[in-house]
Amino acid sequence: MVFRRSLFPVAKPPATVANDVREEQVASVVHSDVICPMTLDLLPVPTAVMALTDGAIVFESVNQAFKQAGFGTDGIRSPLTAAVGEQIAAFLRSTDVRQRLALRLGDAIDCRQYDVTLARRAALRTIARCIVTLVDQTPEQRTETSLRREMNTDSLTGLPNRAGFDDRIDERITDANRVSYAVLAINLDRFSRINACMGSLSGDELLISVARRLRGALRARDTLARTGGDEFAVLMTVDDGSEDALQVAGRIQQALVQPFRLSDFQIQVDCSIGIALGQDAADDTENLIRHAQFAVKRSKRTGQTEVYRPDLFDIVRNQFSIETELRMAIEQGELSFAFQPICDLSTARVSSFEALARWRTRDGRAISPTEFIPVAEESGLIVPLGRLAMDQAARTLATWDAASGGHCGVKMAVNLSAVQLQRDDVATMVGDVLSRHGLCGKRFDIELTESAFVVDPDRTLRTMLTLKELGASIAMDDFGTGYSNLAYLQKLPIDKLKIDRSFVTGMMADRDKVAIVGAILSLSQALGMRTVAEGIETPELEQALAAMGCAFGQGFFYSQPIDADAAYRFLIARNH
Repeated sequence: MVFRRSLFPVAKPPATVANDVREEQVASVVHSDVICPMTLDLLPVPTAVMALTDGAIVFESVNQAFKQAGFGTDGIRSPLTAAVGEQIAAFLRSTDVRQRLALRLGDAIDCRQYDVTLARRAALRTIARCIVTLVDQTPEQRTETSLRREMNTDSLTGLPNRAGFDDRIDERITDANRVSYAVLAINLDRFSRINACMGSLSGDELLISVARRLRGALRARDTLARTGGDEFAVLMTVDDGSEDALQVAGRIQQALVQPFRLSDFQIQVDCSIGIALGQDAADDTENLIRHAQFAVKRSKRTGQTEVYRPDLFDIVRNQFSIETELRMAIEQGELSFAFQPICDLSTARVSSFEALARWRTRDGRAISPTEFIPVAEESGLIVPLGRLAMDQAARTLATWDAASGGHCGVKMAVNLSAVQLQRDDVATMVGDVLSRHGLCGKRFDIELTESAFVVDPDRTLRTMLTLKELGASIAMDDFGTGYSNLAYLQKLPIDKLKIDRSFVTGMMADRDKVAIVGAILSLSQALGMRTVAEGIETPELEQALAAMGCAFGQGFFYSQPIDADAAYRFLIARNH
């Protein structure tokens, strides 16, 4: 079905219709041959005929609406000429036929705004005479101001919302006085948990109470806003750089020390605060707020108020770039793996190899594991990376077995992170890899860091028991550098402890390191575990560790991490 536009006219807004009617009425008067008070009274809006006589503006004729609006009949004393007389005089001296002006009268409390139109016939443009009409825009302006205020205000607390806060910052940026300023981003800790446990009404009551306390902690010239569910922000003037902002942050935290009472509960509210100074944002509202939010995220990690630092932002931006490239590298199979031998200290034979991820970008840059592994853990990419490592280790071991005509005589050690244990079904993944490559679990050591045991002990225990059922051995990596909770060692089915290189390197010249390594070895022997010492770089270290009862060693004394072919050649040369 086709609709004709003429059959379905679009209605114009009332204001547009009124303006159209006024334009037609003014045009009829302007083009009339005789303009008299009776003619002007036909117009519903204040209207006057004005002329320039001896350099002064005079009213030749005005209508009743003009008088009733308070503009008078004397061109010299009229509020109209007092406000925009110079513009009217300039128009009368010109040859223009039409001009519009904005007129604002009164104070801030009782202000009226008019749309002023100056017009005359084209044939009479050289005569210093025109018709002036005024349309009162005050109701529309007040409605618009009210709507804007409502849109920029948080309905719960009555504070400016994010849009209103942005406007305040824009005003500060464009302020000709160029006063120094700062933004504080405030994030309430664990508010979502309070909201979930006590309900949204109690959560709203808490937010109102928090807003009241925050306002009391600020100076009169500071602006407090609620920019999100549990987020507040402060725009403040600073006289002494970040010191002023830090003092205000301290008062805010002090204001929240006293618990809030909700129903029968005493609720303790803590907050994280990030600060961004105006000059750090290059006069851009979005940048300033983003910098403050970046600082508050860092505050959550450090537990103290943080001031935005550009160098830290550059680091985070670089990490984001690494994350983006790493995701593509994993998806497109661009990562490689190197293998570092682990040797039996009593026989000097290779007992296993540790599979280590290596990454060289498309432009040839080698990215260190110390750079991309933390990024992978934070972003969750450690899950596909861990799966890739397990599959590549099994594939390599199966290739070596085939080259040896059976069993190549070594095991593979693969690192799995705490994040992967939380997010992935590790036992099923390992079982699938073993089945796919025709290997048994006894050929693998699964290395876990201490953090894996602390984050979720019950889940970790279940995973470890399932891995043990597959035949795999469990090793605790970097032992001694983390929590080192002895209860975990007794409870969890751990087969090996890997002594961190920080204790081994330089051990021969440090009695304290010797004592620590000796204690770890005694502990492992008492618990029936075997030990692997990392960071062996000299024959003296190897001999000392063997004499102390360490079972295995790993380090540059034997070999750096090498590719699969070189590792197999090293195995053949060392064990045959």
